[in-house]
Amino acid sequence: MNYTHYILVCGGSACESSHSVRIYENLVEEVKKAGVDDQVRIIKTGCFGFCEKGPIVKVLPEDAFYVEVKPEDAADIINEHIIKGIQVNRLLYAKEKKSAEDVDEIPFYKKQLRITLRNCGLIDPENIEDYIAHDGYFALEKALFEMTREEIVAEITASGLRGRGGAGFPTGLKWDAGFKAKGNVKYVVCNADEGDPGAYMDRSTIEGDPHSIIEAMAICGRTIGANKGFVYIRAEYPLAISRLEKAITQAKEYGLLGEHILGSDFSFDIEIRLGAGAFVCGEETALLRSIEGKRGMPTPKPPFPAQAGLWGKPTIINNVETFANIPIILMKGAGWFKSIGTADSAGTKVFALTGKVENSGLVEVPMGTTLREIIFDIGGGIKNGKKFKAVQTGGPSGGIITPEALDTPIDFKNLQALGSMMGSGGMIVMDEDDCVVNVAKFYMEFCVDESCGKCAPCRIGTRQIYALLDKISKGKGEMSDLNKLEEIGFAMKKASLCALGQSAPNPTLSTVKKFRDEYIAHIVNKKCLTGKCKDLVSFYITEKCIGCGACARKCPANCIAGERRNRHSIDQVKCLKCGECFRSCRFDAIEKK
Repeated sequence: MNYTHYILVCGGSACESSHSVRIYENLVEEVKKAGVDDQVRIIKTGCFGFCEKGPIVKVLPEDAFYVEVKPEDAADIINEHIIKGIQVNRLLYAKEKKSAEDVDEIPFYKKQLRITLRNCGLIDPENIEDYIAHDGYFALEKALFEMTREEIVAEITASGLRGRGGAGFPTGLKWDAGFKAKGNVKYVVCNADEGDPGAYMDRSTIEGDPHSIIEAMAICGRTIGANKGFVYIRAEYPLAISRLEKAITQAKEYGLLGEHILGSDFSFDIEIRLGAGAFVCGEETALLRSIEGKRGMPTPKPPFPAQAGLWGKPTIINNVETFANIPIILMKGAGWFKSIGTADSAGTKVFALTGKVENSGLVEVPMGTTLREIIFDIGGGIKNGKKFKAVQTGGPSGGIITPEALDTPIDFKNLQALGSMMGSGGMIVMDEDDCVVNVAKFYMEFCVDESCGKCAPCRIGTRQIYALLDKISKGKGEMSDLNKLEEIGFAMKKASLCALGQSAPNPTLSTVKKFRDEYIAHIVNKKCLTGKCKDLVSFYITEKCIGCGACARKCPANCIAGERRNRHSIDQVKCLKCGECFRSCRFDAIEKK
């Protein structure tokens, strides 16, 4: 059917939580009411990436980019834009008419290059024909009929693609090991167990483009000689699971999964296995044990999974983002992919940009893009005009990066040199009001909860570091505690069995190194300058108080008293140190000490 207009409605998790489903339903209802449902196709897509401005609706061919859309706006979009041909200016990103060329000039998108996310926000992830219309499954056809298995390995190797799950191991070398491994039974596994705080790259990729993962896994199966694949995804991602299930069913109906794919001699099937949310199952050997029905705990390496993985058989494990790059590499060639990024790290990387930044969302940039470009050009800078303090990359496994490193080109090697890591792609921005002791304590508490307990360095070390950080945050620390933090941290890095324990000390070690003065302030002066460590903060009402009572009305503990138009006071015993009084005072009459 030939449509005059296409309306793309963001159907990612973030926008769905802001009623984008109702927006979609209202748009469908309005086009029927206007009698133009045969001229307008309304598509519920995956994530557009610009989460800060969601829900997003995009209208083609005008390329009108509507932001912060509400369900009640559907009528205006249809009646004004579709029927009258007048764009709804109040909903446009810049609140003014935009041409197709101008949308790409929006600062959030201007420096991005979407390869992994190429179809997210563009196609209906629940319609296989949309994926096929955008060159979907052509790479699988090429892998089946135009390339030998050796040629596929050579192409992936030449592309320079490295694993996007954290370690950055060359994908071509991993596939080559699987290809050369002996045995009639082999497996392909997609690691979709994304558990880093603040990270949602893989989930959004599956929600927006599930067929790219299915296609890539089938290509991998063809390459290494595997006929079975598993997607290991945590059960907390119901939308991603639902779309993946539908995609697998559709692929089987179209002969793209199952027996004798596209009439070839190659058969391949995929099964979904749900994880219970254990962070340690992001580690490949723990993940494999979980698929086998065992408790998710790492096992020593070697042997590596490519030699002896799932049920002792050769197994190739890649994460979602790594797999998403495979089809386009085979279609456009290794040289094309290698030309993007840096000599050490080819291609692009998806980051979940969150924290104290104006434009939070999914960001995909060429490797070599600087932190400054991501945080200030794409992200729009720090919220509320605050001063940039640091950025945490790699989540609980990464380290903190300070302002002097903002112009460092991002790739695997450079982030390691800065004491951090790429990780799966979490990027949390901090401003001057964030306390690094509190941040390190948060990440270590997470690691304490997520440690499987199998090896003593991780089981004991995480608890000891957390106890020291807790002690410091309460003003009970000693200068010798800083040396203890470093000694325990370095021992964990050397002796822990898996990457969780080896990397768990990173946030603590990097903050102690780069913000030692802040730790000393907690220890010597018993002060948390940001007010985030509540045991070290007290609020006092000064002579500036005019007795308006605003602070008393906001106080959840009812610990503020005083006559109207007279200076109030705070009962320090009852005070919860929540800071509501401080934030509510319009006369700067409350001091934080």
